Amino acid sequence: MDMQHENEALAASFDLVARQDDAEEKIACLRSDVDEVKARLERVSRAAGRPSLAACRAPEVKGFVDGYLRQGRETELKSLAGIVPADGGYTVPSEIDALIARQLKSISPIRQLAQVVTVGSAGYRKLVTTGGTTSGWVGETSLRPETDTPEFAEIAPPTGELYANPAASQGMLDDAAFDLEGWLASEIAMEFARAEGSAFVAGNGVNQPLGFLSSPVSLAGDAVRPFGTLQYLGSGEPNGFDTFPEDRLIDMVHTLKAGYRQGACWVMNSTTLSEMRKLKTPDGAFVWQAGLAEGQPDRLLGYPVIEAEDMPDIAAGAVPIAFGNFKAGYLIAERSATSILRDPFTNKPFVHFYATKRVGGQVLDSAAIKLLRVEA
Repeated sequence: MDMQHENEALAASFDLVARQDDAEEKIACLRSDVDEVKARLERVSRAAGRPSLAACRAPEVKGFVDGYLRQGRETELKSLAGIVPADGGYTVPSEIDALIARQLKSISPIRQLAQVVTVGSAGYRKLVTTGGTTSGWVGETSLRPETDTPEFAEIAPPTGELYANPAASQGMLDDAAFDLEGWLASEIAMEFARAEGSAFVAGNGVNQPLGFLSSPVSLAGDAVRPFGTLQYLGSGEPNGFDTFPEDRLIDMVHTLKAGYRQGACWVMNSTTLSEMRKLKTPDGAFVWQAGLAEGQPDRLLGYPVIEAEDMPDIAAGAVPIAFGNFKAGYLIAERSATSILRDPFTNKPFVHFYATKRVGGQVLDSAAIKLLRVEA
């Protein structure tokens, strides 16, 4: 009888412990849910308490948007800071220009990767060393012999005027609820990104940037190749890839110096990307790796892949794949401000906004970018 009571007591204690564990687990989940709800409420409260863009606009922004863009009144602009009349239009206030720049960076693939400098004049020049500065080791009291003078090369990115010409009806402009600033920034950024994407990849350098695919190329290595000339590798077949294309990709990775591989990425269009996603190692494993988290880029041989639709398809003589550190390898120079000219006459009843900006681009360090050309 005593044994039966002990067993019952032991079972009751086990049941009690199990219930306690279950209750603690449910309480922890409930606390997590409560914390999440609190965080959401705090974000909503901060958003609700944040003043609207229209309420906190500076006087020059309000005058530019409500006066010039909506109604075409130029008299309101003459005394406003940041609004400089010019033959090509008026320089937009810095708040709107920053909005255009943010959207442009988010949708322009090469701009996301390259080194971007803002200049105040039409031209930009930069000196870079082609061989580095020589050095040596000496004792504490030894003479310091003079080192060789480094050789310099001048980088002057070809520039051109980038333009966009979105249009809106006067009825849209008269509607006070119409977000004219956001709409205009989005339209300008989309058109600028389309034109930039083409020029940074394959621009010919005549009144536009010189694209990295339009730069001189050679099979020679970094030690003997002329400065400004990109190295390319052949695909092994005249119209596509050989039996083991992953070997060519591995060669591209290790042709790039180790210092440049930190921050390197692949650049190709979606058609080429679809072929790369099918590649497998001899044991059947895919060389393609999907991004582990939302917003993280997919990877090929461990390096991010950036889709640039202006890269050519796989075809004889084409260069469908680039690999490198574009932050070190490609330079974009741009004027700091966008100019806008309001045109209500050309296409009545629509009002056009002719936006212009000077942008240049060129390969900065030819050792930082490698190309894959389709050839035997």
